[in-house]
Amino acid sequence: MQNVTLHVEGMSCGHCVNSVESALKNIGAKGQVELSTKTVQVQFDEGKLTLEAIKETIEEQGYDVV
Repeated sequence: MQNVTLHVEGMSCGHCVNSVESALKNIGAKGQVELSTKTVQVQFDEGKLTLEAIKETIEEQGYDVV
């Protein structure tokens, strides 16, 4: 398992947290959003997912991974 921290712009509320965490769960990753730092801690199996796929999933929810 790999752990990464991504800086994500545009998140501001509980809906944002649920949206990102649910989307990550749907692709097989575990995400934990921290609104105060605008970060997402992501744990995933690098044999099944790529970092690029994770970034795309977050961006599909309407947020910017920077």
